[in-house]
Amino acid sequence: MPEDKTLALRFEAERPRLRALAHRLLGSAAEAEDAVQEAWLRLARHPAGSAEPTGITGAAGTAGIANLAAWLTTVVSRVCLDALRARRETPFEQVPEHGVQGGPEDEVVRAGEVGRALLVVLATLTPAERVAFVLHDLFAVPFDAIAPIVDRTPVAAKKLASRARLRVRGTPALPEAELARHAQVVQAFLAAARGGDLAELLRVLAPDVVRGADPATLPAGAPPVLRGADAVARGTQFFSARAALAELALVDGRPGLVLAPAGRLTAILRITVADDLVTAYEVVIDPGRLAGIPLALLEHERADV
Repeated sequence: MPEDKTLALRFEAERPRLRALAHRLLGSAAEAEDAVQEAWLRLARHPAGSAEPTGITGAAGTAGIANLAAWLTTVVSRVCLDALRARRETPFEQVPEHGVQGGPEDEVVRAGEVGRALLVVLATLTPAERVAFVLHDLFAVPFDAIAPIVDRTPVAAKKLASRARLRVRGTPALPEAELARHAQVVQAFLAAARGGDLAELLRVLAPDVVRGADPATLPAGAPPVLRGADAVARGTQFFSARAALAELALVDGRPGLVLAPAGRLTAILRITVADDLVTAYEVVIDPGRLAGIPLALLEHERADV
């Protein structure tokens, strides 16, 4: 470990910012901690007087690194980018469905920073898009510093961030007032599903509601399609544990629900609302289908990005 106690203190002062950056890039508090720890280990191995990572400049600093904060930002970003690329190449094993509400994944929400809804939508971006967008739009890193991290020119890095921004903000398919009403209905449905409250579910479901689901998300022998409020409400109770992981988002331009535990997109609920009731919803978990469904933030969340 570095013997310079001043350097260690400076690193600890940077840790909260680095952890917030890594959390936004990876969507997982645990993996963010690992990325920050890797940055510390690389700092420990850094020879005094050596050049800082490409794209970072500044006044001479501790341990021969010019601009320690920028150096650490670059290291953490590269570690996260590698992790995101590896994620896309490796089949995802199911994430445990525990500890989300009030747990580490809510860390940024409790701190008044970026909420889980943004983390969910960021999970749909390519690794390079996610890094360019987060660094520039959320941490004000200039594109000439982002470019070498994502192996692009500054102009190409700017295009990555712009494309990501458009996807994150999305395009609502409904007028603002109607969108807000539908979002309230979906929020009420989510609250009832999280609590497994049959009476509340029946209150928000239309009498002739239809639920569809990819067979892989259902217990053996369960029908992929349910019809009628009572059958759908009881079927929804089966998903109450998973509902704790869900967040509201724009799904195909309309309010729906998305599950992306630990930064991995695992399920989307397409929800149809009419007359202030849920008239249908579909649970999609097939990776091929998930990749083709546009996701974005709702209006009040888009104002922050």
